Amino acid sequence: MDKPYTWTQRLFDVVLPRFNVNTTYIDGSQIEDFERAILPNTTVIYLESPNSWDYKLQDLSAVADLAKSENIVTIIDNSYCSPLFQRPIEFGIDLSMQTATKYIGGHSDTLGGVLCGRKEMIKKIFDSEYLNIGSGIQPFNAWLLIRGLRTLQVRLERITRTTDIVASYLKRHSKVEAILFPLDESFPQYGLAKKQMRGGCGLLSFYMYSQTRQKIVDFCESLKHIMMAVSWGGHESLILPRCASLEPEEFDPMNKDHRMLRLYIGLEDADYLIADLEWAFSKSL
Repeated sequence: MDKPYTWTQRLFDVVLPRFNVNTTYIDGSQIEDFERAILPNTTVIYLESPNSWDYKLQDLSAVADLAKSENIVTIIDNSYCSPLFQRPIEFGIDLSMQTATKYIGGHSDTLGGVLCGRKEMIKKIFDSEYLNIGSGIQPFNAWLLIRGLRTLQVRLERITRTTDIVASYLKRHSKVEAILFPLDESFPQYGLAKKQMRGGCGLLSFYMYSQTRQKIVDFCESLKHIMMAVSWGGHESLILPRCASLEPEEFDPMNKDHRMLRLYIGLEDADYLIADLEWAFSKSL
């Protein structure tokens, strides 16, 4: 895909080229994108479905079938859905990984990751690269993740219910142009999302009507309870404006991406979050 997670892209662009590994970025929303991109030396197809900004999906079954016909390994970052709401291996993907820092941990207090696949493939990775680079988790971090797993299902169920309510509120708001959420009927790939995903969890984006960057800054800074931060998946709700990386003079109101805000819904009550959003909207006139 053409817009992977920031540090994934850093791996592809900075680290792997040192080992003569090259990356081809594609849109990935159509299987033809993959067919055109495969080269004689292609060994891995890396997916991120949905990704964590515009939630673009890839057709997992179609990609897996194509990759197998070309003897190519498939890997997916499954962090958005968690292993409860999407099971890529059932669609034929070889390796599924997700950050345990987010939903699995659930409390924003530990770091970790999970990699799943066939026993023989995981054993090969464990016996060589895994043990060689020193990435084994510390016992206390592992204990924190076990604690998170015990409440994972109930937390995701509550987050999902609250997200549906907040999404409906944002869709009706006069200062919101549109929302982006894979399981909303307005989403361009809604049908594929329904096929692949069992739930949508708590991450959505929305486009705010604004002629200036400052108006979006005022909105975010007026929020009393929703914190402005880059992560997601924990107990607290967070927001991140895409224009945070722009200088005021770089802001272009005609560019929808500049007016995009990513909202993570945590474990708070829906009415509590909506009241906070409504207050911030009223202060960003």
